[in-house]
Amino acid sequence: MSTQRSDAPPPRWRGVHKALADPLRIRLLEALWETPQSARELADRADLPADRLYYHLGQLERAGLIEIAEYRPLARGKVERVYAPAVTEPPSDAASPEEMAEFLGSMLDATRADISAAYRSKQAGGRREVDVHRGALRLTDEALAELREHIARLASQFGDRDTPGVWTRVVIALVDLQDRPSPGATALPERTS
Repeated sequence: MSTQRSDAPPPRWRGVHKALADPLRIRLLEALWETPQSARELADRADLPADRLYYHLGQLERAGLIEIAEYRPLARGKVERVYAPAVTEPPSDAASPEEMAEFLGSMLDATRADISAAYRSKQAGGRREVDVHRGALRLTDEALAELREHIARLASQFGDRDTPGVWTRVVIALVDLQDRPSPGATALPERTS
């Protein structure tokens, strides 16, 4: 008999919930969604000593929410870590609906924060580009496979982290709005009445 409550978050997401339980860590994560930064830069932004942030950055890193993007050289041979949001892979097809919902909720929250930060920057006179497209396409299995290949090629072509430029968040969702016919089955015509 299991002692785990059915409404408890799945085990792999407990670390994420714990890491985001502190408002300061949420603010740090939001700042990193805008641009990769060092602890010193984050401390200046939060008006706190950098020493106070290392514990919180460690919590976010252990939860898999941030990662070290680069090591920046400083004076006298020292280096500082530059943190960025972690590239989080979606749970596998074996994930429970709850795990997938938690992951997608986090991704949508992060996207919302990215868009909000961009518009706040624009309002303050900064230059940020924001393009949001939403639509529905009718795709056969073959067309869906081809679209996925195009997206993978674009991600590969523009995904070099060492290329100079502005960090740009790209979120693409391909979600069937209805069940696909089984392979080999003939699709029924859509009702038009």
